[in-house]
Parts: sequence; C-alpha cells; structure tokens
Amino acid sequence: MPDEPLNYMRISARLGCCGQPTLEQWDWIAAQGYQVVINLFPTSAPDGMPDAFGLASVRGLEYIHIPVVWETPTQANLQQFFAAMEAHRAQSVLVHCRRNYRASAFVYLWRVLRCGEPEEDARWDMLSVWEPDETWQALIDRALAAG
Repeated sequence: MPDEPLNYMRISARLGCCGQPTLEQWDWIAAQGYQVVINLFPTSAPDGMPDAFGLASVRGLEYIHIPVVWETPTQANLQQFFAAMEAHRAQSVLVHCRRNYRASAFVYLWRVLRCGEPEEDARWDMLSVWEPDETWQALIDRALAAG
C-alpha cells in the first residue's frame, strides 16, 4: 500500500486534508473511507493532475474541483468551498491541493467559521503544515472578520 499523501492530516472521522495525491495514492484514499474529494489545486498547473475526476470516479469517490489560484485566493473560492462542504457534511471528505497549504487554510476556516471549533485548535493544525504568507493571511483575516 502506498504511503499517505504529502502533509496528510486526519482532522476527524469525516475530514482530512493533504497535498496532491500520486496516482498510487488514490487507492489509499478510497481505503481510508473517504467518499468525497475536494481539489483546490488548478488541474491546468504544470504539475496538476488533469485526470483527477477519472481517478476519483473509478474508485467510487465523488470529485469536486474548486481551482484556487495560489497568488490570488478569493472569498468567492472560500464560499464555493463552504457550499461544497455543507452539501457533504454527512460524508467523509478529503480536501487536497498541491502541498496542503490551500487545503489546510480552507479547512481551518471551515472548522472555525462553520463548525464552531476553537480557533486555536484549528489554527494549530494549519500551522503544523505551513505558516500563511501575506496574501493568504489577508484572506484568512478577511474571512474571520466577516464571520
């Protein structure tokens, strides 16, 4: 069985996030019981995975793509993510991007703003993967201020 994806974190029984899975790791994702995969990494990027939909669907996984441009993440991206998460709240969801930076930031905001988890706990998980740069911290600050 392949190793887990880059920077993988199991947040709860129904939520995980990670960097982009390799071809071999899609079987691992299904074996972990995930039902939905949300990809925040643009598949058109040079190291994107254009056939991610096929890789997911052949394993019975629902695949949702919300391409978030690294240099310009938007509140609209975040709202799309929140809507996808809300629609699949009863399912086991894996959120991924290239390195688990986008994914961990969006999952952090989901946990704090939509699930009511303590900010410190959710932030700690995100910071275990990366520390947001100025662009991403601004997105986070705007989202937290807006509630």
